[in-house]
Amino acid sequence: MADSPNCDLKSLSPLQLFERVTEQGEKVRALKAGKAPKDEIDAAVRMLLSLKLLYKTTTGQDYQAGLPPKDLVLINNGTTKEEDEDLVDPWNVQTSNAKGVDYDKLIVRFGSSKIDTDLINRIERATGQKPHHFLRRGIFFSHRDMDQVLDAYENKKPFYLYTGRGPSSQAMHVGHLIPFMFTKWLQEVFDVPLVIQLTDDEKYLWKDMTIEKAYEYARENAKDIIACGFDINKTFIFSDLDYLGTSAGFYKNIVKVQKHVTFNQVKGIFGFTDSDCIGKISFPSIQAAPSFSSSFPQIFNGKENIQCLIPCAIDQDPYFRMTRDVAPRIGQPKPALLHSVFFPALQGAQTKMSASDPNSSIFLTDTPKQIKTKINKHAFSGGRDTIEEHRKYGGNCDVDVSFMYLTFFLEDDDRLEQLKQAYTSGELLTGELKKVLIETMQPLVAAHQERRKQVADEIVKQFMTPRKLAFEF
Repeated sequence: MADSPNCDLKSLSPLQLFERVTEQGEKVRALKAGKAPKDEIDAAVRMLLSLKLLYKTTTGQDYQAGLPPKDLVLINNGTTKEEDEDLVDPWNVQTSNAKGVDYDKLIVRFGSSKIDTDLINRIERATGQKPHHFLRRGIFFSHRDMDQVLDAYENKKPFYLYTGRGPSSQAMHVGHLIPFMFTKWLQEVFDVPLVIQLTDDEKYLWKDMTIEKAYEYARENAKDIIACGFDINKTFIFSDLDYLGTSAGFYKNIVKVQKHVTFNQVKGIFGFTDSDCIGKISFPSIQAAPSFSSSFPQIFNGKENIQCLIPCAIDQDPYFRMTRDVAPRIGQPKPALLHSVFFPALQGAQTKMSASDPNSSIFLTDTPKQIKTKINKHAFSGGRDTIEEHRKYGGNCDVDVSFMYLTFFLEDDDRLEQLKQAYTSGELLTGELKKVLIETMQPLVAAHQERRKQVADEIVKQFMTPRKLAFEF
């Protein structure tokens, strides 16, 4: 092995370089544990030291295990500077660009991989199913180790799905459906178990609400999730406030993660301060634990090392970067991830929606009249100031929220392309595009409401009872 990093490493992003240092550190530990020859260990250590030096030269920061680099960008002279970047973390999404977050830059900053045509085609070959329109349209755009999941699937090895919801309000909005719609499709085409975490503990810690209210919201949100059509025989939904006290395996994994992440690391990853309650500081380990199959012995028959695939919005990635760093040190496989873009607020793509602002989105409790009013009154337009200008210059689909919403919920690719061409050319006016969105959303929300009415408390209890699912492990 060479004693210094090669030129290819010097082209890596700070986060990619961070992950290479982490991997090399794991290799050194493994060689020492396996009592490898001294010259082999020495070479691995020299490489590790060289990588750490390159990391410091690139970022201006010493490498710290579990503490990814700050969001800095390289400039030509090799120094670093803060750039007017998009703000993306588990609690905030902000950008000054009316088109929304620059996801190509975000991939580089987070060190993930783009979901390209080759990967989409491979998913189609593996499942024998047409890729979901969220994949075809780049709504799920980034991944970590999806190739490994497909390798396992093609070799008849099991994996499972894990996603979640932070129940901050009684009513969910249509944006909250995105990960569940996609997860349902993944579960169906791969035929695998699914666990859904309701982080009512997180919302109690972060929000001004009682613990009873947080738990109530979790139960109500579970009804909306179940109404998406999940198979009760293949899906376990759990409240942290419930499940943590009943599962020794779940709690053991929480403690293992906690032991391997320092206070400084969690502050660096999540921005916690000395004034934050200790519940916030320890919470990331609770979100990490469902990534490991041993947290669900009733489902996996006590088996460990079954890989997990997590579909989520990319703002949740910091939790799982931490998890992926810890996993090898506690003898667990790294979870794989599929990242989605953010669902825009009606007022524009500069922020994601807030469940506390009733006008920022269409809620699953809205009536047809409310949906029509919200879209007509609040949906940000990419149209021109006058009809004459619009006919001449056309509208801008890149910033028009009605068109953005249609990319999520209008499944017909040909129809969507027709609307894009007509709006861009000026043939279709803003009001007419909004009318198409209204006619798309009203029946979608009404159908969801009808399904939700059928979800009795007893059904929720069945979904949330720890039990064996319809799989043999």
